[in-house]
Amino acid sequence: MKIQNAIIIGASSGIGRALGKILSQNGYIVGLTARRVELLAELQKEIPTRTFIQKMDVTKPQEAMKLLDELINRMGGMDLLVINAGLWKADPQLDWNIEQESIDVNVTGFVAIANTGMKHFLHQGRGHLVGLSSVAAIHGHREAPAYYAAKAFVANYLQGLRHHVGKQKVPIAITDIRPGHVDTPGIRGEEGLFWVAPVEKAAQQIFQAIRHKRKLAYITPRWRLIAWVIKLVPDFLYHKL
Repeated sequence: MKIQNAIIIGASSGIGRALGKILSQNGYIVGLTARRVELLAELQKEIPTRTFIQKMDVTKPQEAMKLLDELINRMGGMDLLVINAGLWKADPQLDWNIEQESIDVNVTGFVAIANTGMKHFLHQGRGHLVGLSSVAAIHGHREAPAYYAAKAFVANYLQGLRHHVGKQKVPIAITDIRPGHVDTPGIRGEEGLFWVAPVEKAAQQIFQAIRHKRKLAYITPRWRLIAWVIKLVPDFLYHKL
């Protein structure tokens, strides 16, 4: 069986870090990227198989696209690209700096990386793109309008890419991962959370979705029920909850 190359964007902590370990345990050569390269170096020491690390800031899209191309070349190719880089910040006061940062990371940065990865996959005629949207993609929310809108953008963008490759009949898998609450540094300390999944459990379920090349996976699966309820609740009632 051919050894496959996987690149994770946003691998310094949380889901990306855990997924890097799982992919390496399942025979992948792994490329790890993040802004905090010192954390990538620590992770690299914990992975016994061959890994590559690359400092990358997706809020600098032109630079990030170039660095991704360089990492693909260093690794000798790419079979799987996981875009895990994301930013959550509550923004009840509509702070422009927070909204802009959310858009820079969750929209502009995401598209820059996905675009670069897709061009590589289209050139080689195969590949697998995995993007982490969120259950937040289903409906807007007053606590962080830009974040929820950004995740809806990610979900729709991935769907558009899936239709694009389907029209061209190119065997490129597109997977939309929609996590609910996962015990990552970004949400620790938040009040009122429920169904919070351990990060290792979430990463293992994401790996299974990758392995089966699913189009859409809720993490954990019971969040599909919440998604279904949110879609059915009338807008006036949703905003009272």
